[in-house]
Amino acid sequence: MIPDHGTPTGPASTGPVGAGLVLGIDVGGSKTHAVLSDGATVHADILAGSANPASVGVEEASRQLGIVFAQLGDAPITAICAGVAGADSPGGEERFRALLTLRAPNAAIRVVHDSELLLAAAGRTTGIAVISGTGSAGWGRDAHGHTARSGGWGYLLGDEGSGYWVTRMAVRHALERVDLGEPADRLSQQLAADCGLQDPADILDHFYSHPERRYWAGRARVVFELAADREPVSAAIVAAAADALTHIATSVAYRLGMPGPVVLAGGQAVHQPLLQQAVRERLAVRGIHDLEILTAAPVSGAVRLAAELLTPSL
Repeated sequence: MIPDHGTPTGPASTGPVGAGLVLGIDVGGSKTHAVLSDGATVHADILAGSANPASVGVEEASRQLGIVFAQLGDAPITAICAGVAGADSPGGEERFRALLTLRAPNAAIRVVHDSELLLAAAGRTTGIAVISGTGSAGWGRDAHGHTARSGGWGYLLGDEGSGYWVTRMAVRHALERVDLGEPADRLSQQLAADCGLQDPADILDHFYSHPERRYWAGRARVVFELAADREPVSAAIVAAAADALTHIATSVAYRLGMPGPVVLAGGQAVHQPLLQQAVRERLAVRGIHDLEILTAAPVSGAVRLAAELLTPSL
């Protein structure tokens, strides 16, 4: 098969910010991070709740953006880049662009999928970005400006290898043991305890009465702690998560015909060395040896991409 090289886009620029201020916004499933900058100095660094319409609805997204812009006051914003989980479809992009235009009608505005922020945050113009946080996704750009993505379908259809997915696998394991009348094992017991429950059988009701994905993604650390202690079920879940993230990365690599580099980001990826190592080993087997763990905040990539809007085309 001939690799699909995706849709061409312009290469990223690292040029300086022009006159005025640029606003970078990283909109995740659980929070919104905004930074106002002139290219040399950060003028505002703001956190709010999620402004992702796909996660919280348009009304709540608009309210959270209102919180951000209220703290910006009358700042002369000339360009905005927002990275929004799930907003890489034309409809999603236009909905979020409309929300921004209401608050900054004179600014140049760019809306991208949040995974696109990662390469820019890493100071790269080409490569493959893989997110493993509350959700998961992959996105890449080659030297010709072609792009490709993988995953990012959301928790109802995918998000394999994410924090939410890891915990959901653990919950399913615990409930299967309950259904079979088997005694609770270490994973079931510790997961229940971490939720403030005494009996793993209570996890089912607890799961549906606490639907917040960030809450369950946070429970994934129980799985990683047990996996580090060689508890077999937890170790198998971590291995499956690494397989899923490797598949995301290699799917993008194949479509673009490039061997990396891979930038791994997201709360789970950054804070779980066991997962990092497992992904590194699996990528190496597939010929990808350049793996970077993103240490910069993804919102810095949004600031960088916003600055591109003020950089004249050559």
